[in-house]
Formats: sequence, structure tokens, C-alpha cells
Amino acid sequence: MKLLRKILFPFNVLYYSVVYLRNRGYDLGVLKSKSYPLPVICVGNLSVGGTGKTPTIELLISLLQSNYKVAVLSRGYGRQSKRFVLADALSSAKSIGDEPFQIAQKFPKITVAVDANRQRGIETLLALDNPPEVILLDDAFQHRKVSAGLSILLTAYDDLYCDDVVLPSGGLREQRSGVQRAQIIVVTKCPVDVTEQEKEIIRKRLALSVGQQLFFSSIVYENNIYSLTEIKALKSVEHKKYTLVSGIANAAPLVKYLESLGHKFEHLEYADHHEFSTQELNKISSKSLVLTTEKDFSRLKILNHDALYYLPITTKIDKQDSFEHLVKAYIDMP
Repeated sequence: MKLLRKILFPFNVLYYSVVYLRNRGYDLGVLKSKSYPLPVICVGNLSVGGTGKTPTIELLISLLQSNYKVAVLSRGYGRQSKRFVLADALSSAKSIGDEPFQIAQKFPKITVAVDANRQRGIETLLALDNPPEVILLDDAFQHRKVSAGLSILLTAYDDLYCDDVVLPSGGLREQRSGVQRAQIIVVTKCPVDVTEQEKEIIRKRLALSVGQQLFFSSIVYENNIYSLTEIKALKSVEHKKYTLVSGIANAAPLVKYLESLGHKFEHLEYADHHEFSTQELNKISSKSLVLTTEKDFSRLKILNHDALYYLPITTKIDKQDSFEHLVKAYIDMP
């Protein structure tokens, strides 16, 4: 790894310079960001890969949907459509992307849309007959053409941005100083038993500025698994041989959790946003019992497999009252 980083270092300098100049242009006002007359909350990260953006978006939806008309605007990574698409009853993972499709299925009362051009996406949402009161921008921290009023930056517990460098030898999309644009930083995917001492060590390592708020979140797995037709206890499959299917950025926490429960399973692991081939779908269909993630289930349920289940997750955040207060205080700000 050290040798590879040395080889790629000249490209790092080039990438760093381009990104630095672009960000500097926005900071100085040479490049223009656009603001909008409603609360816009951006959820993103500095790194490539999974830091838990979708669970955090879902947490925000859960906190806000009872009191506000919420819209989620995503790029819709991996979709086969172009430009602006509004999720409806005919939408699929192919038309809007797997994560927006999951959100649309899970939260039918909110508005979900996709557009790589975030300005056009927001303006199209505002032109709807029933426009949103709050817009959540999914994975848009580097999309500086839109000036979000509140930015929430995520960094994974076992892959903190302070330990990384920019692409291509590292995994950061931009330099670490970009964290200064965020009002809230959330360390995601923490062990559920993370101690206050560990949190303080991370706080010092991140070296946040005065006024920036730091939170820690953990993935919580439900006790039940779900199919198209039934709900049953996860415990009911602990002594059965089954197949785990995952197509997410990092399946290690899920695998570790199931193994900690004593489960024995075959694991068919695919890349994040993987497009399943006919051969792969046939292979999955041939398995007698299949457990998958909620995101993958939204794509695999077309198989109509009688024993295809998914294990939902939720995000538990420390000091949730403080987190909710900060978010709602921004939304209700005159």
C-alpha cells in the first residue's frame, strides 16, 4: 500500500490542486452557489464509499415528516434514466437508483426525486403543485452549485477522514479542510458500546472548529426479518443454513453481526450498486432461504422468491434530542 501511494503521489498533487482551486473559487465567490427560499439540508461525506448516508437520510425523514413536507433529492446513482425524475408508483431501482427507490418505498408520504443537476432538481421540486417545505440533499457535499443552509458531514468510525488522503492513492474526494463547511459532523457505524472515552479521543483527533457539533451514531439491526408476505423473528433462522446476499459498499458489519449471533450462512457478495445479471438472479433464486439487505431487497423482490427476506437497520444517534433540536432550529429559523 505504501509503495502504491508513492507511485500515485504525482496524481494526488494534480487532483488536490484541481479540487483546491475549485473550492477556493466558491469560497471567494468567483464560482457562484445558489441559495433557495426554503431549508435545504445536505448529507454527505469527504470520502468515497459507504459512510451511512442513506440511514442518516432516513433518520432525518423520521424526525421531520410528521411536521414538514419533506423531499429527498438524490443523484440516483446507477439509474438508467436521465435528468429529473420524480418517484411514483411505477418507479424502480433502474429508473431512479436503488437507494432513492428504497427511500420511496419505505416513506411513501414524502417526495423523492433524482437529478444529477441539483439546481435543476430543486427548482423542479419547487415548481410542483405541492412543493416541499424542506429538501434533503443526498450525497451532495461536493455539489457546491447549491448553497445548503445546513450541512451534515459523515465519517465512518473505522475509516475517519483524518486518517486518509485524497484520491487516487487515498479515498478522499477533497482535502480534509473541506470539513469546515459542515455545521454537524456525525461519526457513523460506531460499535453500540462505544465509550465516552473513545468518543473524546475521536473528538480530539478530528480537531473540529468552535461551533461545529459532533455526534456519534450506530447501526441497529431489527429483531425481525421481512419478506413480501410475512414477518418473522431473525432468531427463527439462526439454526438454518441460508444464503446472505449483499450488494452494498461494506457488508462486513452485517456479516460480523450475524456471525456474533451464531448464524451459519453462505455469503454471495457483490459490489455496491451491482446490476444483477440473469445468471446471478437465477443463482439467487435457486437458494432455498435467502437473507439480504433492505436496499438489495428492493431490487431482488422481482424474483418473487417465497423465502427471500431482508433485515432492516435503523440509525441510533447519541444525544438525539440535541441533534433534533439543531436540525429543527435551522428549519424554523426566520
